Amino acid sequence: MLGFSDETTITTVSGNGGSGCVSFRREKYVPRGGPDGGDGGRGGDVVFEVKQNLRTLAHLSHNKTYRAESGRPGEGRRKHGKDGEPIVIPVPPGTVIRDAETGEILKEFFDGDEPWVFLEGGKGGKGNWHFKTSIKQAPKYAQPGLPGESFKIVVEMRIIADIGFVGFPNAGKSSLLNACTNARSKVAGYPFTTKIPHLGVLRVWDRDIVLADIPGILEGASQGTGLGLHFLKHISRTSGLAYFIDLSDERYLEAFETLRGELQTYGKELLDKPFVVVATKLDLLETPERFEELKKQLDNDTPCLGISVFTQEGVEELKETFFRMVEPEKPREDNSIWG
Repeated sequence: MLGFSDETTITTVSGNGGSGCVSFRREKYVPRGGPDGGDGGRGGDVVFEVKQNLRTLAHLSHNKTYRAESGRPGEGRRKHGKDGEPIVIPVPPGTVIRDAETGEILKEFFDGDEPWVFLEGGKGGKGNWHFKTSIKQAPKYAQPGLPGESFKIVVEMRIIADIGFVGFPNAGKSSLLNACTNARSKVAGYPFTTKIPHLGVLRVWDRDIVLADIPGILEGASQGTGLGLHFLKHISRTSGLAYFIDLSDERYLEAFETLRGELQTYGKELLDKPFVVVATKLDLLETPERFEELKKQLDNDTPCLGISVFTQEGVEELKETFFRMVEPEKPREDNSIWG
């Protein structure tokens, strides 16, 4: 999978607090110096931090336990033990933290979020000088440090994009992504050339629109067939969807309903998103006629555009359609999206 990782289970452990010290002042000419045991250091926290340059969770897949440093014990002369170093776990924007046992979502991370303390380290114990009283002048006990916390979690990355590309394998999603953006998704004449999600940024007027090329969906993907199920979750946060229909495929009249059916089975809320049907490969000999047949079959309210990445036919109109899906209320600034 080219080092791509979008979900991993890890155990996080915060540091134990250091023990307080039992010590008595021992100096020349001070025979009864009294207790001077210092406090233990605080255990380190478990902290998650969003890193914009991260795109996967591959860096977390090799280590299953992330442990913060424990605090050091106190020392004589009221010396405070050193606090334990926190462990900082970097994650990409769009990461979700879930309880491994219950599946409950504990935290969602977005670009620009502040570091989040997930588990706090244990408090350090007090040294024996805290327990001196008028009755007990020489206490011979101190507090132990409190233990840290341990929690098993699922770290899941969900791609955040404006428009998600949905379609069967080899429907032309990667070709359009490469043509519209700076992405370099693999393109070839066989299915499943896209095995991981690819993102690209399309600049339309003053708006950057993030496009996501999702691996091709097979019929039955919502039940676990093919690669589609593993990545269907990535389109859950998109603002809109583009359904790609390969006009050179004999199933071109059935494809839209099949894709919608898979999305409905996975999550009915996906059907509520704005969408456009993108009929691809319009440059081939038989496809213009098929495009007209497809439009006749679709409901009148279903937006449908035909494109050819090879000849660029319909591509400019599709770019503007993507903009309208993301910014429906924004007025047009000029007569050309590139003017």
